[in-house]
Amino acid sequence: MSGIHQHVELPLLKEKQVSLIVKREDLIHPYISGNKFRKLKYNLLEAQQLGHRTLVTFGGAFSNHIAATAYAGKEVGLRTIGIIRGAELQGNYNNNPTLLQASKNGMDFMFISREQYRDKTNPDYLQKLQDTMGPFYLVPEGGTNALAIKGCEEILSERDLEYHYVCCSVGTGGTMAGIINSSSKNQTVLGLASLKGDFLRKDIRSFVSRDNWELKTNYHFGGYAKVSPQLIAFINWFKRETGIPTDPIYTGKLLYGVLDLVKQDYFRPGASVLVVHTGGLQGIEGMNIKLKKRQQPLIEV
Repeated sequence: MSGIHQHVELPLLKEKQVSLIVKREDLIHPYISGNKFRKLKYNLLEAQQLGHRTLVTFGGAFSNHIAATAYAGKEVGLRTIGIIRGAELQGNYNNNPTLLQASKNGMDFMFISREQYRDKTNPDYLQKLQDTMGPFYLVPEGGTNALAIKGCEEILSERDLEYHYVCCSVGTGGTMAGIINSSSKNQTVLGLASLKGDFLRKDIRSFVSRDNWELKTNYHFGGYAKVSPQLIAFINWFKRETGIPTDPIYTGKLLYGVLDLVKQDYFRPGASVLVVHTGGLQGIEGMNIKLKKRQQPLIEV
């Protein structure tokens, strides 16, 4: 299964003689979007082979991973439990489009404080969860583990190995690691971080053995899930110009950054650039609720 390829035609690209193609991984499944489909594929198989009946995972209020896990669990007949950052959401999740949809798809929730949430990888805390809930298969926050990276290694098809550059958004680093592992040695894999922090380099390096990659950390717009009127204006402009919708957490920042790098002549004339659209469009509705409260321009849908 592979996303369709969509050529982007913009005056800037013509001027700089750069060919830009978006790989629409957001279209590979109607509800389990893009890289979440890839990350869950082998984890679901492993959970079933081990005889588990319950998946437990972690995420924030508007998490693509939470939304995808809920639907995936429903599809394969596994119970899903989402441990959600923010105890204040406990009695109010029906007003949150991501959590409401996850609930409709059968996910149960446990709401914990932000302080507690920091223990999401602590073995003692995870053991307490096992003692409370009984046996479960754990999928980490964002879905990244060795099996997720195996799934993300399937993003690039054979034809994708012809492009000079492959660009992707980086959250936990799993998608980029999978792309690096399956890339050609002649390609440069370029990751644009959607959150602050240099720790991502170390995380990615732990999953890869190649050096044909670079991480750009200056297109996060203030940090994870942070946006600005400039970013929202870009997302709306890009959709009007190309017909391609992007989300404000990952792919909007990615394409803003890639086009900025084109302006700066980062890509040589004649370069072909493949941008991987990892989905996440379900998060637009929740972001628009936030923007409306702040009386800021909305993302056009």
